[in-house]
Amino acid sequence: MSAITTKKHANGLEYVNVDTPLCQARIFLQGAQIEFFQPKNQAPLLWVSSADDYQAGYGIRGGIPICWPWFGMHSNPDWPQHGFARTRIWDLTSTQILESGVELNFTLELNEEDTRYWPHHTQIAIQFILNNTLTVSLINTNLSSNTVKLTQALHSYFPITDITTLKAKGFEGAKYLEFGEGPFKQHNNEVVFNKETDRVYTELGQIQTLETPEGIIEVSRKNSRSAVLWNPWIDKSQQLSRFNAEDYASMVCLEAANVLEDAVILAPHETHTLTTQIRWKN
Repeated sequence: MSAITTKKHANGLEYVNVDTPLCQARIFLQGAQIEFFQPKNQAPLLWVSSADDYQAGYGIRGGIPICWPWFGMHSNPDWPQHGFARTRIWDLTSTQILESGVELNFTLELNEEDTRYWPHHTQIAIQFILNNTLTVSLINTNLSSNTVKLTQALHSYFPITDITTLKAKGFEGAKYLEFGEGPFKQHNNEVVFNKETDRVYTELGQIQTLETPEGIIEVSRKNSRSAVLWNPWIDKSQQLSRFNAEDYASMVCLEAANVLEDAVILAPHETHTLTTQIRWKN
């Protein structure tokens, strides 16, 4: 028996609770942010810091925050990092329960403050398809007669028992920038972690894997030639909000993105869909 219900967190944020024979999930209306996803008889696929207190106006430190309509810092330093979509209340516009899983669709109506940051006539929606795989699609449509350019990311946090044993694979041949330097060429397929890692990859293949003691997490992307690989390590962890000093050891971010030369350029009335799929491979 499948059930989709709307509930409220103790701190007031509303979320959609999904309980099906194939999986369980929670998606908060603030940011249309999924912060829990667990396929049946398998471990959870998303990580959230125990230091996060689920406060209005702050993206949850974990799950999959939506970075839109820009990734990282804006050229105007007073504007919010990673855009404004992750702190706005989205509308749940449709739900569908199928034998193959559950589909939920959300849209974001821009308010007056949003249009100060983003004065373009565009439509943004996000779709979740939930079964033994998590599929997230961020859909942009240009409703204007002018060309629009944006950057974006699905900022996915993954649970890792011990970051020092993690092997991230699928990176051979790609280019990356790190801490403002590069581009560097990735000559081997594997990335291991023994220091702060903050790489923006371009020219990257569509599938990467995270090899953990619990199994292999497969992360694939569509309409994306860029991705972000991030772990703050020890010193940076002490500077982050809603993040425990030791959290770096149990998480990693691998983010489907459209950044740098992979930015989305939408012609009038054109639609672009960024999709990531996440599953346990074994």
